Amino acid sequence: MSEALSIIIFLSTLFVLLGIGVWVGAALLLTAILGMALFTSAPIGDSMAVTIWGEQSSWTLTALPLFIWMGEILFRSKLSETLFRGLAPFLRRLPGGLLHVNVGASAVFAAISGSSAATVATVGKMSIPELQQRNYPEHMIIGTLSGAGTLGLLIPPSISMIIFGVTVNESISKLFMAAMIPGLCLALMFMIYIVIWAKLNRASFNPVEDLDVSHLGRRVLDLAPVLLLIIGVIGSIYSGIATATEAAALGVLGAILLSLSQRSMTWQSFTDSIMGSVRTTAMIMFILMGAGFLSLAMGFTGIPRALAETIEGWKLSPLALIAILTVFYIILGCFLDGLSSIVLTMAVIEPMVRAAGFDMLWFGVYLMIVVEMAQITPPIGFNLFVLQGMTGRDMGFISKASFPMFLVMCVFVVILVMAPGLATWLPEVLSK
Repeated sequence: MSEALSIIIFLSTLFVLLGIGVWVGAALLLTAILGMALFTSAPIGDSMAVTIWGEQSSWTLTALPLFIWMGEILFRSKLSETLFRGLAPFLRRLPGGLLHVNVGASAVFAAISGSSAATVATVGKMSIPELQQRNYPEHMIIGTLSGAGTLGLLIPPSISMIIFGVTVNESISKLFMAAMIPGLCLALMFMIYIVIWAKLNRASFNPVEDLDVSHLGRRVLDLAPVLLLIIGVIGSIYSGIATATEAAALGVLGAILLSLSQRSMTWQSFTDSIMGSVRTTAMIMFILMGAGFLSLAMGFTGIPRALAETIEGWKLSPLALIAILTVFYIILGCFLDGLSSIVLTMAVIEPMVRAAGFDMLWFGVYLMIVVEMAQITPPIGFNLFVLQGMTGRDMGFISKASFPMFLVMCVFVVILVMAPGLATWLPEVLSK
């Protein structure tokens, strides 16, 4: 009964604070302070200081601001224009035409950004006007962008994957390895959906194909610096030459050189990229501080252990547990952003998942995909807000346009559950 009362107090406090617009990090901290005051005799200030210092002093976390800075630099470069020019001539002949550029460009930018919202914004600022000008259906432009933009959470280097790895004490490099094949497979499934849609709507789908396909060699050269940057960052991790943090530093240097070569780097854009990365990093760190202290407060009450024992008492099969967790994270994603969902729930979910015998590398990939769904589910879908700002469309239209991509991701979760080797094979091979 006391544990049930604790859960009610924790959840009601948290959702009231979030509902009145308190920052996520502050809401987590305030909820933890209330829980510590009500349910423990431990000194709140001392406990908070020790916990927050422990959360923030991880060497692995140093990769986070560096990857964010790399994405900020490239966001302010001519990358979106380069990606569109480079990929369009090669993808236009597929059924669905230039809609595939949304997926291809999102996959490429995801591999050098790690942020879902940045991926949508970078690719969208070039592709939306280009595709609208060529008479592509707006619901497909928006839908493919919102879905493919979520690849920023899955394809390495993923910021959310770094947070997950730090939270559950797993190797960031191995998590990146585990996510590579599923990320490419999910991008392929988005493209397959576009092909199927184009064939089913052949009669009404008549875009204007006025693309200049001359100088293909020059288009390949346009893509070469971006591809070299991806190979340099991801390849250095996979080959064991560099840690995730060292690869992130290499990525920042490469992004600066790429921007200078494109002549898009100015002192203003450079300082903007620094301040943008500082703001984003501070926001993430604030959430981690609150989540770490809330986990400690909940640990004092015995809630994580009680929930794990309760669910263990249900004698659920691993498949049933994954089904319940999928529904749980989809519902949670309607109210919290993906990053907050991860750090808030891992204290309870991790022991449960380990007890069920799941490979944590596989679970990390699964979690990223399920959290990706939160990026395109209203009312708190970051990708939806980004697209609303870029297109001026209402949230209902954008949500409806994104729903088919949500279904594609649901299908891929089933595939990942049925074929866990998609996530576990590459780390096993590269670790030998």
